Amino acid sequence: MELRQRMKDLADAVRLHRHRYYVLDQPVVSDAEYDALERELRELEAAHPELADPNSPTLRVGAPPIDAFEKRRHAVPMLSLDNAYSEAELREWEAKWRRLAPEAGPRYAAELKVDGLSLSLRYEDRELVEALTRGDGETGELVTENARTIVDIPMRLPADAPASLTVRGEVFLSRKRWEELNRQRDARGEARFANPRNAASGTMKLLDSREVAARALSFLPWQVLWGEGRGEDHARSMVQLGAWGFGVMPGHATGDLEAMLAFISTQAEARLKLPFDTDGVVIKVLDADLQQRLGATDRVPRWAIAFKYPATQVTTTVLGITWQVGRTGKLTPVAELEAVEVAGSTVRRATLHNADELGRLGLRVGHRVFIEKGGEVIPKVVALVPGEADRDLPAPEIPSACPVCGGEVGKADDAEVAIRCLNPECPAKLVARMLHFGGRSALDVEGMGEALVEQLVASGRFEQPWEIFTLLGEPLLGLAYLSNLERMAEKSAQNLMDALAVARTKPLSRWIHALGIPMVGARTAELLAEAYPSLEALWGADEARLQAVEEVGPKVAAALRAFAALHPELPVRLASLGVHPAPPEPRDQGGLPLSGEVAVVTGTLPTLSREEAEGLLKQLGAKVTGSVSAKTTLLVAGEKAGTKLAKAGALGIPVRDEAWLLGQGTDKGLDGGSATTP
Repeated sequence: MELRQRMKDLADAVRLHRHRYYVLDQPVVSDAEYDALERELRELEAAHPELADPNSPTLRVGAPPIDAFEKRRHAVPMLSLDNAYSEAELREWEAKWRRLAPEAGPRYAAELKVDGLSLSLRYEDRELVEALTRGDGETGELVTENARTIVDIPMRLPADAPASLTVRGEVFLSRKRWEELNRQRDARGEARFANPRNAASGTMKLLDSREVAARALSFLPWQVLWGEGRGEDHARSMVQLGAWGFGVMPGHATGDLEAMLAFISTQAEARLKLPFDTDGVVIKVLDADLQQRLGATDRVPRWAIAFKYPATQVTTTVLGITWQVGRTGKLTPVAELEAVEVAGSTVRRATLHNADELGRLGLRVGHRVFIEKGGEVIPKVVALVPGEADRDLPAPEIPSACPVCGGEVGKADDAEVAIRCLNPECPAKLVARMLHFGGRSALDVEGMGEALVEQLVASGRFEQPWEIFTLLGEPLLGLAYLSNLERMAEKSAQNLMDALAVARTKPLSRWIHALGIPMVGARTAELLAEAYPSLEALWGADEARLQAVEEVGPKVAAALRAFAALHPELPVRLASLGVHPAPPEPRDQGGLPLSGEVAVVTGTLPTLSREEAEGLLKQLGAKVTGSVSAKTTLLVAGEKAGTKLAKAGALGIPVRDEAWLLGQGTDKGLDGGSATTP
């Protein structure tokens, strides 16, 4: 009995520490301590298989392959959902169910619809005994061994859970893991997974659960089937599942239909920043008893509906491949596509990134492909439609010369993937540099669009982006020059002149970013502007001094010095053009609650994007960086925080959540929303 109890205690400890590590990202023991516990459990199970727990956490790594999946009927059918694509359709659905229960108040729960594979989990005596795929809704495939490999599916429920319970939810693959799997498949010459959903579905149907374990699937619940005599409203049910070890849906809300519409609106973009794919919002009548009363048709429940967002992935045909030249000379292949609607807009082009990606995809003109938008501004090709790779089509040619200037192309070094135009006077480079220079993240010069910039470069008047400020030296001549360009009436020309005048005193950080220094993005530019109050000071810093700036390493410092050496007179030249960048405003060290703090944001926050959280931290006086180091004094963490949270714990850095951050903003009267401080 002592041995059996020891094995039980070890199994419970391993479950606890896995949950804290993989689900909560809050480990309380070292990796070595955890490994010792799991190793002892494995050794005891091997020596005493008759005492081994069928739901032992050691089975997370999978079991030997089976011959085929058994088919089983669902005790309660897994019905599909009706779809709605507009507010009017949602209101029509509400009116329809209210005719069946006119006295009932319209209270709902909403949550994101994860794009994965539906799974039904049955627990008996609080042990996982069965996992069934949806199948045709009546009969599914028994995939229990595969389900046991998923870290956020508890194999045993705690003592406060009912003895019998069924939990339904979605198995999915994170986008990061999907990309990793595709890189592995590329290396083996295997066909890519078109999207994470296909990858998750295919994985759950593997006969060898050890392979399933290696792919690191995830699970989020969306329904509980309670036993007799017990029922909870949907929102409380999901909270209860989270307390029992299941994952928690990051996007959810309760309220009337107006609240549901507001949730749908806010999640339209917020969901694209999540680490997994979603394709809509599921709205359910909140009250469990009312759900029972409303029941279902032979196809769908009457008490739930799925609002579907415009598709972020579709199929279309590649009509051609062209090559664009960027501001650093990088040649990027672009697929010219048969026009198709993606996420609410018409798409005719999609990036292919580089020549290596083109080769990995095996793409040919004439192929049908999957393209997606997701969080990307520019759609991208992710995979060929199955069967297309077998078509005998000619391979696209890799340019042997710049498609714009005809100059030599090559790679900066052997390690580089990108092919670049090596002609320093290539007009395409200057077009891209000027677009960046006047772009929203840089000087934000309204009116400096692509059509205008192409004309400016074609005129031969400008060799560097900043030379556009020469137009302000003789305003009448500058205005006349701009007015003579195509689609530039005098009013548009004057607006551009006014925007340039304003840009001369934009913050120094924007000017540093606008110059297009290789490897210097907007965040690095902010840190450099804080360290060096003028371009003259920045130009005079050597590599050692530059590397003393947060997040500036040897490569960034070398790129800065190389750019300064290429344009040694630039600070003086800009001053002669009337450019006087505004230095960073001095921080009020005593007046803001987070003055002196060095903060990092990590993980997925409930309501704020990472950019919004970082902006609020800056408003509160904190300095924001991108990585945790000994200089970090504060970490704001959300779900799936990962290695930054672990590193912060090892360094003893305080960890706060979104509610705490919003509370700091509320205390100062900043626009951060309402929250309570823990």
